[in-house]
Amino acid sequence: MSENGSPAAGVPLHDGRNETSLERADRNFGELLQELRVTQTGVQILFAFLLTLAFTPRFPSLDTVQRATYVTTLLLAVLAAALFTAPAALHRGLFQRGAKPLIVRVSSRLAAAGLGVLVLALTGSVLLVVDVAASRTGALISAGCTLLACGGLWWVLPWAVARAGMRSGTLPSPLGNGNGNGNGNKDANGNGNGVRDRDRDRDRGSNRGQ
Repeated sequence: MSENGSPAAGVPLHDGRNETSLERADRNFGELLQELRVTQTGVQILFAFLLTLAFTPRFPSLDTVQRATYVTTLLLAVLAAALFTAPAALHRGLFQRGAKPLIVRVSSRLAAAGLGVLVLALTGSVLLVVDVAASRTGALISAGCTLLACGGLWWVLPWAVARAGMRSGTLPSPLGNGNGNGNGNKDANGNGNGVRDRDRDRDRGSNRGQ
């Protein structure tokens, strides 16, 4: 709780779980890994598809723009794969130091960056394939539709659902960044005591005043 009695930022309320900040970080990291497994599958399929294109009979006939699109898209797919696997390497290097909340916070940002790069890689793939199979005008239109579709489903849709849920009262307002780092549970000295410790101290103070 904050000094004025309002909920502390970053503290999920009424979530039905009785867990410490470290337990919440462990759970959030596990959920994040499940998300990454889904996205990594898509990246692997895309990367394999792009690699095989270079060995097709028609590849030497690509013009300069198509080759540039291919190379750029391939590099974007590699970058997306690196971003999605980075949380595993980060966990391997830091988990023994008790830095799970930090791992969750950084991994969440890496996953978000990976999604952004993956959108560009998918857009580039559609641009290349339609350009070769149909026309450049059709490729630009298809790439634009791909970009809008991915952006709408991956960012606009979650935002709209969350907004509708908050308006209807079925979803609480976000109180933190959702990364499970427990920053909102820290006291004035920066110690992560957890919301239950704050409530306990507040109750003790109330008992002394009676």
